[in-house]
Amino acid sequence: MNSKTIAFIGSGNMATSLIGGLVADGYNPKLIIASDPDSEKLADLSARFGIQSAEDNSAAVKQADVVVLAVKPQVLEKICLDLATAVQEKQPLIVSIAAGIREADLQHWLGGEVALVRSMPNTPAMLQAGATVLHAGKGVSDQQRDLAESILRAVGLTRWVDDEQLMDIATALSGSGPAYFFLVMEAMEAAAINHGLAKDTARLLTIQTALGAARMAIESSDGPATLRQKVTSPGGTTERALEILEQGDLKALFAQALEGAKKRSEELSEMLGNH
Repeated sequence: MNSKTIAFIGSGNMATSLIGGLVADGYNPKLIIASDPDSEKLADLSARFGIQSAEDNSAAVKQADVVVLAVKPQVLEKICLDLATAVQEKQPLIVSIAAGIREADLQHWLGGEVALVRSMPNTPAMLQAGATVLHAGKGVSDQQRDLAESILRAVGLTRWVDDEQLMDIATALSGSGPAYFFLVMEAMEAAAINHGLAKDTARLLTIQTALGAARMAIESSDGPATLRQKVTSPGGTTERALEILEQGDLKALFAQALEGAKKRSEELSEMLGNH
């Protein structure tokens, strides 16, 4: 792993997070190349992490064993078409972190027969607390799977899915998921303020409670349902609150929300791809 040269096409927030995570994990920064038309961004990345930089994408690809496509989905087709010749010559592993772009489209744009891993990191990856789902296309070796996973694991948890179609529900769950929790936190904070708590107190209590619940869930062998039962005393305040939430059919709302997000992910894949 540590002998492979990794080229990042694009140097936005997610690429910066991945580069930072890799360097923090001890990866040799001299084996990392970032390519971007923004010379100021490249200079900043080089100064912060000691990596190489390139303003020409194809030149970066020609030096790389792994190419991470870290540009916005709307411009990925043009980027891939421009890179196709260099990719076909070098045959690196391609790791896409572009949401909604299917493997068939990426293969078409890159000239076909490319070792390709599609991934869906979420925004907490910027704090090395991400959750990333990966899918390996045909022709990806076990070593290349390990390599892709090592890169994404630098910013958090990773999980593989065997069926690419599952990327849409993964997007609905973990990709969009942080916003669901922010909405719940927003609602709890607003309710507490409405009942007289100072704004800063309501916010801190909400955030710390969310953090504590997440830590309990991740460190316990019990599932969420069991944990919920353990903190719900019969006839107590928590039971009353949960009864009201269940009367509002909260679980059905979340089911509908994830279904809506999944369908939108599918729609965007159709819109962004053309093959």
